[in-house]
Formats: sequence, C-alpha cells, structure tokens
Amino acid sequence: MHKKVIIIGSGPAGFTAAIYAARANLEPHIFEGAQPGGQLTITTDVENYPGFPEGIMGPQLMDEFRSQAKRFGATCEFKSITKVDFSQRPFKLWSGDDEYTADAVIISTGASARLLGLDAEKELMGFGVSACATCDGFFYKDKKVLVVGGGDSALEEATFLTKFASDVGLVHRRDEFRGSQIMRDRALENPKVHVHWNSVVEDIIGTKETGVTSVKLKDTQTGEIREETCDGIFMAIGHNPNTDLFVNQLDLDGANYIVTKPDSTYTSIEGVFACGDVQDHTYRQAITAAGSGCKAAIDAERWLESH
Repeated sequence: MHKKVIIIGSGPAGFTAAIYAARANLEPHIFEGAQPGGQLTITTDVENYPGFPEGIMGPQLMDEFRSQAKRFGATCEFKSITKVDFSQRPFKLWSGDDEYTADAVIISTGASARLLGLDAEKELMGFGVSACATCDGFFYKDKKVLVVGGGDSALEEATFLTKFASDVGLVHRRDEFRGSQIMRDRALENPKVHVHWNSVVEDIIGTKETGVTSVKLKDTQTGEIREETCDGIFMAIGHNPNTDLFVNQLDLDGANYIVTKPDSTYTSIEGVFACGDVQDHTYRQAITAAGSGCKAAIDAERWLESH
C-alpha cells in the first residue's frame, strides 16, 4: 500500500498532524501503535487542555481527536510499525510482514514514563498513581503525596506539588540527590517537603474505588519494610522516548530523543518529520504535542509541494 503521508503513532501530536494533513488533501494514514491515543489514555481527568472548562477524560479527548481526523479523510489502523527503511524514497515501513510505502513520514511515537514495574502501579495508574505532577497535582489539594526519584524532574515535581498537597514525601534510593544544586535547595528548603532517604517502593496499597491509601517502603540498608500512608504517588524517574525503531535511521540525542532542526519538525532525513514527546523532553504536555503535530503536517505539506 502506498500513501502520501504515513503517521507513526497517535496521541495529540499524531492526531493533530492527521487533522492538518487530511485537510491539505494528503490522505494521511495513522498507525496508532501499542497505546492508541498515547499517554493521555492512562490519564483520567484532563483539566488543562483549552476548550474544556469542565475538564475531559483523557481517553475521551483522544477519541474526539481521532474522530476529527477521520472526518477529514485520515485513516487509522490499530497496528504498530515494526521496521522502517528511510534510506531511499519512497520510504518503506513494515507492520509485521505487511509492507507500506510513503512519500513523507511523520513520527509521533511519544515517550513512556519510566515506571517501577509493580503490578499495583499499572492497576492504579490514574487512581492515585501518576507520572505527571503538572497534569494531576491539582487533584491532591490538602492531601499527602509521595514522589519517587532523585533527579531534577523528581525535585521539580515535589516542589510543584507543594502548591496543592499539604505533605510531600520524596522517596529516594540513595542518601543524596543527583539533581542540580538549585533544585535540591528549592525542594529541601520547602517546609512541606521531607525525604525518605535510602528507600525504595516495594508495593502500592489501594484499589480503583479507594485510590491509593499507602505505600510499602523498603530501607535499602537494613531491608526493613515500613508502611507510609498517602493519598497519591508520583513516579518521577524519567521518560524513555519510543525511538527503538529509528536507531541507525535518524539522528538521536544522548537520551535517544529524535533530533529536529531548530524551529521545525525536520529530522536528519529529508521528508521525515517528528513531533510531540518523541522529540520534546522539556514540556511534554498535550497542548505542546498538538502544536508540534500541526507544525509537522505543515512542514510535510510544504516539503511535498517542493518535491
């Protein structure tokens, strides 16, 4: 099957790229991947996306994006791309044994929050377990929360959460933070923040009905296990961009994010564009991903016109 534009990945970036590409008569085809709708589908309430004053559920917002793209002629498949060849044009892409070709490719495969790997974490994601303080902090007004991690993102999330929560505990496996000095000072000087040094999360207690009620922490030095009550727990141990497909195909940075040219969505290969969290490790919000999806579609449209 040949398409003018193939979009790899869904979420706000992929769907917005599809809306703009479809309206430019490029008949884009979207491979939605392993998590159709992207990270927003594991978020319950989205309250910071403009246009929804009452808030909207993450999965519902992505359904709306998908319907809008389809209305203008985009097509979607709940399949993953398993291999690409960008060495010649048209570009070749495979989903299993099925081969596809495209004149231009837009990559919006996103990033996945690193998690601890506990069953309870998956079970309670969106019900007291979160990987985004900016998205969910507001729901913890006057509540007690824990933040897992010791780098800049954990220190930043902990400091941010003090605007809402009454008590913020930082759980760190070592006895000193690896984050920058300014972030360390800011967190440690805040009276609402205290640190559980040399501690790792063994289990998270709660149900979808009650939400998170407590966490079992293990002391990395003595092996002792203690239970800490809390209303929510935030994972802040980083993100992994979903770029395994593009190793040796595109330029990636030291953290494996796709490198895009300044002020554009152009990658190191002409005709291949990247948008959303797969190339943005700074903002990582639905609205910024959508904005870059719009840019990718416009960049692709102009590039196709000139070729």
